[in-house]
Formats: sequence, structure tokens, C-alpha cells
Amino acid sequence: MCGIAGIVVAPGHAPPSAELGRRMTAVIRHRGPDDDGHHVDERAVLGMRRLSIIDIAGGHQPAYAAEQQVCLVFNGEIYNFRELRRELERDGHDFRTQSEAEVILQAYLRHGTDAIARLDGMFAIAIWDRRSNELLLARDRFGEKPLYYTRNRHRILFGSELKSLLQSSDCPRDVAPDALRAYLSYGYVPSPSSIFAGVSKLPPGHWLRYRDGQVELQRYWRPSLATKTRMSEAEAGEELAELLDRAVASRLTSDVPFGAFLSGGLDSSTVVALMARHLDAPVKTFTIGFKEAAYSELDDARLVARHLGTEHHELVVEPDAAALLQQLVWHFDEPFADASAIPTFLVSQLARQHVKMVLTGDGGDELFGGYDRYLRLLALDRLGPLTRPAAAVLRVAGALLPDPIGDRLDRIGERLQLPGEERYLSSVALQRAGTARALHADAGGSRHYHLPVLDEAGADLGAGRSPLDRAVAIDLQSYLPDDILVKLDRMAMANSLEGRSPFLHPELASFALSLPESFRIRAGTGKVLLRQVAERWLPPRAVAKPKQGFGIPLGEWLRGPLREVARDTFASRAFRERGLCDPAVANALLDEHASGRVDRRQVLWQVICLELWAQRFLDSAVVED
Repeated sequence: MCGIAGIVVAPGHAPPSAELGRRMTAVIRHRGPDDDGHHVDERAVLGMRRLSIIDIAGGHQPAYAAEQQVCLVFNGEIYNFRELRRELERDGHDFRTQSEAEVILQAYLRHGTDAIARLDGMFAIAIWDRRSNELLLARDRFGEKPLYYTRNRHRILFGSELKSLLQSSDCPRDVAPDALRAYLSYGYVPSPSSIFAGVSKLPPGHWLRYRDGQVELQRYWRPSLATKTRMSEAEAGEELAELLDRAVASRLTSDVPFGAFLSGGLDSSTVVALMARHLDAPVKTFTIGFKEAAYSELDDARLVARHLGTEHHELVVEPDAAALLQQLVWHFDEPFADASAIPTFLVSQLARQHVKMVLTGDGGDELFGGYDRYLRLLALDRLGPLTRPAAAVLRVAGALLPDPIGDRLDRIGERLQLPGEERYLSSVALQRAGTARALHADAGGSRHYHLPVLDEAGADLGAGRSPLDRAVAIDLQSYLPDDILVKLDRMAMANSLEGRSPFLHPELASFALSLPESFRIRAGTGKVLLRQVAERWLPPRAVAKPKQGFGIPLGEWLRGPLREVARDTFASRAFRERGLCDPAVANALLDEHASGRVDRRQVLWQVICLELWAQRFLDSAVVED
């Protein structure tokens, strides 16, 4: 686990700055406090920060091959590197270390860019091939590890975090209007955009080749939603049990102490149960809770921990949300308003006191139909021809009834008026189009802000897909890599902790996506087959537990300790002059929330996060911790 960064210049231009390369890696030291390394030549600077997990003694980067002509830095873990190494050894390749980096290099020498699709892991890879003067950047299938890049006519910059690129004075710093619109809708910036025009995220499942100032972008993997298994439910359950066990076992390779996040929900509990089957010592598990009972899953986690005999660690927290938010803004680089980042940061902080790596349950909801919004989507889809009349009735009722009931009915009516995929994306969005438009006049109409995400999902939304598969395709393109996995990566790495997600094992994920809808959702319940399989290992209460999410008492905080933070933020001269949000609208939303008439916690949190991000990344010419 590392952070990487680098510069490659086009022919005929001045050599890249070694000092800039060192600043680019120094600013992400939290990603790898154990070691650093740099490659410098007349065309390229490649750097890394290392968090040592595998081959602690021999895994130093950059790694080299082909008589020092091919150089690699990479961030992540390759879970099948031993199998790949054996194949390469049979083909005559020699190895000097036990590291994954050397396996990636030798696979590249053997297979070229086809080597990327052979990797089972989470990774962001940079390979500088001096033989052909090519830079290859690659990102894992689901986007577990981040990779930003920007280029102009004379160079390309890349890095695990945007703050690395911002060490360069010529990195673009103009806010992208489309990215701002998306953020005010979803609370995150969807790939491949970043908040800055001219800076991109390498999309999941893609590689990029840079040569002589030109870029080639290629997709090497996409999730398959078209082909469905013909197994019976019982046969599928046996196959799923085996794949789950194999996926967890493959993620246990480590030369350092490790554990697991345990919420007491189905996904994390299943991961911990399978870990326990493969370990001789009790699994170290970590949970946090809040004093507000409605937001605490401590009892559920304790039940599972006792059942599985884990070494359980828990903490009830009363965080200083205002102070913590400043840390979160720094680590996310872009505006990010998923408030569950707070408990994710705190549980990562707790875990890092005991271990260096954790397994998580991320990905289970997307693959097995776990989100409540999937259930709502299918319910709305069943209205069929009644959709338009129902939408009109709900909107009229919403206008006549008092808030919050009226607001809720109007929002459902608005959603029903949208076409299928946009209707689903409106349920992912934190804000209605009207609210986003009121905050920022250029926020677009009710449809505009959904279209970039649908364009990227493209081929995955093919004709004949079920409504559930179409929604999952959208989430795999956007919500999973740009919200869920960003949150895990940044909050774990902020604490120099590695997080691994067994549900994203390629074979397991492909099988889950091949399950027919009835194996995932049935009779108003999600994760049907996963629950059936998990009954083998977990107590009934854990299997039946409904989706809760990693929530925090944000609404209460915004009527309490965060209210004045919001008020001061909205009253500042910088906020008024910046023009990202309308101060009068922001203050009106705060008053509505404080009165209890309407719950405005999501939009208020979005605006606060946006302004604090702007203070940190727009107002300062120097980006440093």
C-alpha cells in the first residue's frame, strides 16, 4: 500500500524537476510513512510513499527490470501475485525479491498492457518504459485505488491524490462547472472528471498510455450484467459460499497485523466469519458508536463478535465535528459530502492503534442488491403506465400538505416524471435539482446534472437489462468508485491503514452480477442469496438485520454545535464573494433546518464541505499539510 506520483515530459522539453517530484510524494506521506523512493531521468520523475504490508524488507520502490530500462511505482495489493510469479518463472523469468512490484514488472515484460487484466487486486500503477518512451498508467477494475492525471502540450502529471498534482504551479485550478453541478447533486464528483477543469481521474478498469505528448485511453475490463446463471438457487448458494470463502482467504495475505471493521451488518459480519475460519488466533474487530442510540450499531457488532469469538475493540465517540471536518477536507482533495466519512475516519483511527490492515464489507450492497433505493426503484417501476398520473397527483398533494410530508411527496412526484435511469440517479442524488439550482444559478435543469454519469455508464445500460441491473450498472460506474471506495481509501490512508474489500474479488463479483433478480431481491428484501448463505456462519439477528448505513447524528449537530459553524461560514466575506453558492439561500436552508420544519442536513453539509474545501484548495497558492 503506497501513494505514487510522477511527471513525464514530451520530447524536446526541459527535464522534469526532481524537487517537484519530491514535493509531490512528500505531501502524501500519510499514504506511506514507512519508506519512499524516486526515479529521475531526463524525461521522467517517478516517486512513491510506502506503507509496508508485503515483503517488508525487499519491497522498496521504484522497481526496475530490463537492465534498468523499465521502472515501476504502484499503490495497492496484488492478491494473485504468487500464482502469476509461478507462471512467469515457468516462462523463464527470474526474480530477486518476494515483492508484488517485481511480479507486475515481469508480467508487463511478458504480456505488455495485457498484463493489467491478469491482476487480481486493488491498484494504481505507473510504468515508465525508457525503451519506447512510454508511460503506462493503470487502475484496478472497481476503482479501489485512486489515480489523478493532468496533461498539457509538454508534460503529464499523475498522482494518487489531487494534492500531489497541485504541487505544480501549472496544474489547472479553475473549478469545472459540470463537476460543481454534480457535487451539488450527489455530494461527490463523478469520474472521470475532477473538481478542476483539465484534471481527470483515470476511470476504473482502464489503462492510459502516454507517448510523445499523446494519450491513448483503453478500457480493459467492464462488469458483465448481460449473462445470467442457470443454476438453481441451491446450486448458486453452494457456489457463492465457496467464492466468498476464497475471496476472503485471498485477502488475508499480509506480513503485518490485520483485522476487520465490524458494524454488525450482514456484509462485514460475513467477512469476519470467513476470516475466523482461516485464522488460528481470534480476529481483531473494530466498531465505533455514538451516544445517540439511533446511530449506534454497537449492540449488533457485539453480538457478532461474541458469536465468532473475536478480539473486539469498540469506542463510543463524541467527536468535535468542526475540527474533524478540516482534516476530512484535506484528505479528500475534492468537495466530498458523504457524512459517513466521519465514522469511517474514527474507526480507521481506532483500528490503526492495533493493526496495519483491515478487511471491510464494501461492495456487498451493489453486488447483491442491498440498498433500499433498489427496492424503491422496483416499486416505482411496477406502476408502469400509472407513473405519469401518479406523479401529477403526488406533486399536487406535495404543494398542499405541510412539510416535511409535502416535501417528501413532491420529491417522489418529481422523480416519477424522469426517464428510467435518471429517475434512479435522482434517488442517488442528495439534493433535488431545484435546490441545487437555487444554491448555484448554473446548476442546470432537472435532467442536465444526471447525463454525464449516464454517458459514462453507456454500454452497461444495454437494451434488455432489468431495472435492477441498470441501477447496479450506474452504481458500479459512479457511486461505488467515487463515493464508497473514495471514502474508504482516503479515511483509511489518512490513518496509514490499508483497507481491503473481499466482495470486489473479480470472480465473486462477476458471479454476483450473474445472479437473476429474484436471487438478489425478493418480497421487499435485498441480498436474498447472500442471507441464505450467511446463515451457515452467523446468528439469525445478524442475517436478518436490515440495511442501516454508517450514519451520524448530523441533523442534531446542525441544530446544535455545527449551527454556528454553518452560520459563520455563510456570513463570511469569502463565501459571499466566491460565488459557488448563494448565501441567502444557504441561510434560509439553515433556518428551515433549525426550525425543524424540513430536514436540510444533507444540503447544509454539502455547502459547508464545499466552502471549507474552497478555503483550503482555492484560497492558498501552496497546498501542504
